[in-house]
Formats: sequence, C-alpha cells, structure tokens
Amino acid sequence: MSTATSRPARSAARSWPLLRQDEWTDRENRHRERVDALLESHLHRRRRGIAHPVEDFLFTYYSHRPAQLRRWHPGAGAGLAGEAARVRLGDPWYTELPGGGVALDAPSFLSRRGSTVSFVSSLLRAVRARPAHLGCFGLHEWAMVYRLSSNDVRHSQVPLRLGPEETDRVVESHQIRCSHFDAFRFFTEEARPLNRLRPTREGQARMDQPGCLHATMDLYKWAYKLTPAVPGELVVDCFKLARDVRELDMRASPYDLREYGYTPVAIETREGKAQYAAAQKRFAERGAELRTRLLEVCRLLEEQG
Repeated sequence: MSTATSRPARSAARSWPLLRQDEWTDRENRHRERVDALLESHLHRRRRGIAHPVEDFLFTYYSHRPAQLRRWHPGAGAGLAGEAARVRLGDPWYTELPGGGVALDAPSFLSRRGSTVSFVSSLLRAVRARPAHLGCFGLHEWAMVYRLSSNDVRHSQVPLRLGPEETDRVVESHQIRCSHFDAFRFFTEEARPLNRLRPTREGQARMDQPGCLHATMDLYKWAYKLTPAVPGELVVDCFKLARDVRELDMRASPYDLREYGYTPVAIETREGKAQYAAAQKRFAERGAELRTRLLEVCRLLEEQG
C-alpha cells in the first residue's frame, strides 16, 4: 500500500472521468518513450559538453528541463484510478477525489497559478482572433547581428553565410516588421529603429500574431507554464512543434549551418522567401490546433474557479 499522505478529498473535480490504471499507465509509458526518442541526441551531446546552435535553444531559452518534460500528467479534466495513482498524492498538485481516484487539485492550482491561467488564456484568444502575417521572412535573426563584429554575434562559433557586410545589406534592403517582443529585445541598437513595430512586454497580447515563429514556439512555454494542468501529450506536441519551428528559424537565419546538416533557406532570394512563407503557413496551422487545445485546458481550469 502507498505511503503517500492523503489530503482531504476535493469536490471541485467530482465530475472529471477516471482513467483506468491500465489505460493511464500505458499512456505514461508511451509518453516517456516518445520523450526519450526526442531527447536522445540532446542528452548525448550534453553528457559530452557538445553545444548545438539549433537544438540547445529549447533548453537554454526555455526553462523546462528534460526530466520535467519526461514526466507525464493526465491534465485538467481527468482523474487516475487504481492503487498506482496514489503515489501522486505525495505531489502537492494532486488530491484524492471524493469517490476514489486521484486528480489535479484544481482549486489549489488556481489559487497559486490563477493569474498565469488568465494571462495565457487571454493571450491565446487574442492571437487566435488575428489573421496570420507571413511576410517577415525571419529577418529578426538578421537584425540580431546587424552591424556587429563577428566576435559579438550570439552564435560566434558558426560563420555568417554571406559575411558581415552582405548580411547588413540584407537587413537594410528589407522592411522589418517584427511583432514579438522576445525577438525584438535581442535586436542590435542599430537595428531597432529599422523595425516598423515597437513590441513591448506589456503589449504582447495586442501584438502577437499566429504567423510569428516565436509566438508559435512559445506555445511550448505556455504549455509547461500550466503543467501539470496540461496533459503530457500536449506538452510534447508543443515541444515538437517548437523544435521544428526552431529549425526553420535557424535555416533562414544569417548563419551557415550546413556543417550541422541544415540546408539554408535563402530569404534574400525570391525562392527563399516563398519557401519560408510556405513553411510558416504550415506551422501557423499546426499552432492553431495546439492553441485550441491549450485554451480547452484553460476553460476546464476556469470552470473550477
């Protein structure tokens, strides 16, 4: 019998269905296998101290650790049946249900994370209501190295594909329209005035739009910020999308990543622009589906408030 300390049963999640023990343990095992496959190369490099300019971003810019990604949660809206579920009562986010079983302690979660739920919900709804703008061509990465010496660029171990002078000319010959604050804040001082928009942290809900690669990658951030209320499968779906988007982000960047196996998307050409916009559209469509699923989590939580 489990030695986990049982807390008083909550009535708020009484209507949530229970997953059978064989059902949820199967989902848990498949989740771990999926994460292990996705992280195998990253963990192999990390053990050897080998940096990677594309994939490391998901573990340096984002704060969710591999071990956290690997842990499966049923999320809001479902409880766990069976004796094996009782070990989760040692986790402060879980509670025993009145009729038996274990589930997310939604009232406790809302008391501690309610402001985050409200922010994420309002942001995702605002982004979902906007059309996707597909004309930025990834110029935010170019603006981050504009007029910098080769020693000052963020990925100094990777050469610039066109060299410093031609990279600067690409920036100067294009209209930059970056709407995402967490990209804009890394622009060089010389590049900031070239951006037609002025995104701010406070205005994020007014500026983010579904075609933006960084707004799409950030679906992963909002998913793990709401963990364990988000089902493990959804967190990994968001992680997978973020990883795919990051690859395009860097293939379209000024860096030459062919040594790492990445074929450039030459956004300085007509063909490259078309290739970028088509991929951006596909990512926006994938992001729309995940955004809807995250909003459903927020709805389930808000019903408990």
